[in-house]
This record gives sequence, C-alpha cells and structure tokens, in this order.
Amino acid sequence: MYYVYVLYSRYHRRTYVGQSSDIEKRLKEHNSGKVRSTKPYIPYEIVYTEKHEDRQAALKREKYFKTYSGRQALKKILKAEMAELVDALDSKSSGT
Repeated sequence: MYYVYVLYSRYHRRTYVGQSSDIEKRLKEHNSGKVRSTKPYIPYEIVYTEKHEDRQAALKREKYFKTYSGRQALKKILKAEMAELVDALDSKSSGT
C-alpha cells in the first residue's frame, strides 16, 4: 500500500505533497531535516492522505497534485475536509 500525503507547515504557511509506503516514517524524516526541499520550513503536520494500491498510482496522483489544476483540486478537497472538521467540532461544543 502506498500513500499520497500533504504536509503543512503552520509557521511558514507552506504545503508539501509527497508519496510513501510509510507516511509516519516519512513525516519524521521531513521534520528531522533530512529532506532538503522541506528543511527550511519545519515543523510539518500531515493534513491529508490518500491510499493507493501500488507505487505507480501514488506517483501519478502526486504528480497531478503538483500541477496547477491538481493544486486547485487539492484546495477544494482540503476545504471540504476542514469544513467537516469544523462542523464536527461545532456539534461537540453545542452538546449534540
């Protein structure tokens, strides 16, 4: 199983899209400064993941998310995810 993941650096307001078979290990590599492209912007947190059956499918999706239209699609996905989270938090705080 392979995953496409989106990392977010709150402090620097930067995102990073990647793929891996072990996203927890990969996140540790990013946050320990082992990845040159993300090192200046640590720390990161995982904000989105997708599961794929094989590496080729994950690579194709990662490549898509790095295009203009892919970034636009990812924005819509993340907005929907965040709206669901906010709605869930609102319903918990209202006691329902």
